[in-house]
Amino acid sequence: MKQEELKKLVGYKAATFIENGMIVGLGTGSTVKYLVEALGARVAHENLKIIGVATSKRTADQATSLGIEIKALDDVDHLDLTIDGADEIDEHFQGIKGGGAAHLWEKIVAINSTKNIWIVDESKMVKTLGSFPLPLEVIPFGSHHVIHKLENLGYAPKLRMRNNEIVLTDSKNYVVDLYLKKIPNPHELAMQLDQMVGIVEHGLFLDIVNTVIIGQSTGVKVINDIR
Repeated sequence: MKQEELKKLVGYKAATFIENGMIVGLGTGSTVKYLVEALGARVAHENLKIIGVATSKRTADQATSLGIEIKALDDVDHLDLTIDGADEIDEHFQGIKGGGAAHLWEKIVAINSTKNIWIVDESKMVKTLGSFPLPLEVIPFGSHHVIHKLENLGYAPKLRMRNNEIVLTDSKNYVVDLYLKKIPNPHELAMQLDQMVGIVEHGLFLDIVNTVIIGQSTGVKVINDIR
């Protein structure tokens, strides 16, 4: 089964976890696109009534176009469930997110959600985190000094560019990717990055997920109650 088919499979499966009346965090990325597509179909054909809180402008635009009501996080008093993708998930169900440059908003939504589901294809499951570059959201002011400090730590930082232009997050910050190859102790690294002035947020999502839905060549695998 092709990777895109696996993404659609898990996106549509995840949509079945959403119940009428829920306030749902909607993540960002190519797999979440299928989740939103499936939810739009349920809204249209099943009269599903939900409120979505989007983690990026592009998710908000897609959801709105499909008839899903979107509100800002500060306009809701709780989130029942957030469903998002991940760039890597290790054997302890810790994750890296931020390939879509939305990890700051994604993490704010995730930590304010009662439950979190990650939806991935089987290629995202790894033994140890780090093969996927670890994204950091960095304030533009003084960013070159932050990058220099990261270089001195041996973290191989690289300012994310696209079409010869600096990639900006929805908060107008830069993304710096760390090419670490392996992250043997993600909690230790997270604490170090949390303490570095100029880094708004990192893409290590630790002790957050409750359920992982994995698209495999043999079908969909659901792992529940991870935390």
